Amino acid sequence: MEALDLARWQFGITTVYHFIFVPLTIGLSLLVAIMHTRAVFSKDPVRKDAWTRMTKFFGSMLIVNFGIGIATGIVQEFQFGMNWSEYARYVGDVFGAPLALEGLAAFFLESVFLGLWIFGWGKMPEKIHLLTIWAVAIGTTLSAYFIIAANSFMQHPVGAMLNPETGRAELDPSQGSILAVLTNVTALAAFPHVVSGAWLVAGAFLTGVASWHMVTHHRRARQLGLDTEEGQEQHLASRDLYRPTVRFGVIAMCVSAVVLVISGDVQAKLMFEQQPMKMASAEALCETQTDVPFSILTVGGPDAFSEDCDGVTHIIEIPYVTGILATNDPHAELQGVDDLNAQYKEQFGETALNIHGEEVEVDYRPNLFVTYWSFRLMMGLAAFSGILALWALWVTRGKGENARTTGSKAFQWFAVLSIPMPFFANSAGWVFTEIGRQPWVVHPNPLDPTVRLMTMQGVSANPGWMVLTSLVAFTLVYGVLAVIWFQMMRKAALKGAPLPKRDERTQELDTPTLSFDY
Repeated sequence: MEALDLARWQFGITTVYHFIFVPLTIGLSLLVAIMHTRAVFSKDPVRKDAWTRMTKFFGSMLIVNFGIGIATGIVQEFQFGMNWSEYARYVGDVFGAPLALEGLAAFFLESVFLGLWIFGWGKMPEKIHLLTIWAVAIGTTLSAYFIIAANSFMQHPVGAMLNPETGRAELDPSQGSILAVLTNVTALAAFPHVVSGAWLVAGAFLTGVASWHMVTHHRRARQLGLDTEEGQEQHLASRDLYRPTVRFGVIAMCVSAVVLVISGDVQAKLMFEQQPMKMASAEALCETQTDVPFSILTVGGPDAFSEDCDGVTHIIEIPYVTGILATNDPHAELQGVDDLNAQYKEQFGETALNIHGEEVEVDYRPNLFVTYWSFRLMMGLAAFSGILALWALWVTRGKGENARTTGSKAFQWFAVLSIPMPFFANSAGWVFTEIGRQPWVVHPNPLDPTVRLMTMQGVSANPGWMVLTSLVAFTLVYGVLAVIWFQMMRKAALKGAPLPKRDERTQELDTPTLSFDY
């Protein structure tokens, strides 16, 4: 394999691996902040105690996830100098600004206040301490915005011009400079979609873990008998401790689903304007046509998705849906992959110089197979969260003393199975976003295509063996980190929150302590 292919594999592997932790940190920091708020402002001592325990329980897992997210995220910025130095040289004056804001503002905000939140229990005024976790939630969200702004410049460059003397992209004051980059319409559309995806991840995680314990305590209560003290304690843990958390996680998933659908529709329409090749590839739409249906299942020969688009066969389709997704007009005419490829060859040339100065033939079509199926996996995997939400609402129906829990093992295992699905959906979404942009690392703006860069022109001139060495090293290190992260998260999740104990004389709840025994 050439250095370009190896560099792309390395960046893809490390980025997808890192993004496992990012949405959980973004979403869980907000949900933990809300739980902490409910604990602080609850007037019922039993509910206050329950929400405090849940805050500390899920807060322990937030800290583990945050820590490993930092370790894996640092590599992302190093790679721009390691394997993509020509890209960094070309766009560094623009791309570096939002990255600097993310590091200097958002990251320090979340990391400093997370430390204050961890060690501030019992040492700070209650409401001041609450503000620290909200600062963490705000910091993680700001961090996401700055990264999305940087990525959106790669998708739709604005606020910059090409300096013909240096051959570099530079911020252009006449176009709004850094403000234009931060208010890029692509970033404004992508941000709510990415953040709501993070809420879905955290909501499913919260619901899955809490459901496991709710079912476990329900079954223990039935085994011990509700007429025994231990059985009653298990019953109260299931009903008053974990059941409210399950329903809170369901609410988070429902809110995220609404935002995901709305923001996804906005983003799709924008992409049909800015990157029609990406969206045509997402539908395996080979020829320009009207009344375009939405493809559910498409098949083809060995080369159908890579070389011969005409070999693609649509098996299952929903009439007119793609036209509605693109323009709200079911009869809209949409350009096909082959026609767009011919158009781009005429506009940008059939050949281009690579990093070694060699003239090579250019195909402007992305990998159709990956683009098509990653788009469907992004949507299809989210269905698990929908089923989990409906099932959880049903088994926890009722109020007050009539509030129900369940001992269903089927529900328990489905809840656990549903935890990773939004993670995979988020990763598939980013794979679609990045692969669908190829062969561009900086996609030309249709209104001003002067600032653009092909992927083969942004790679460093490193020998293949060097990139392969770092690829193997990173993969091994990340594999070790994955095992450590999984074991720590599993240990924390299975441990559960300490159950409240009542003193027989005072009938007062004990005060839970924050424990991160790793």
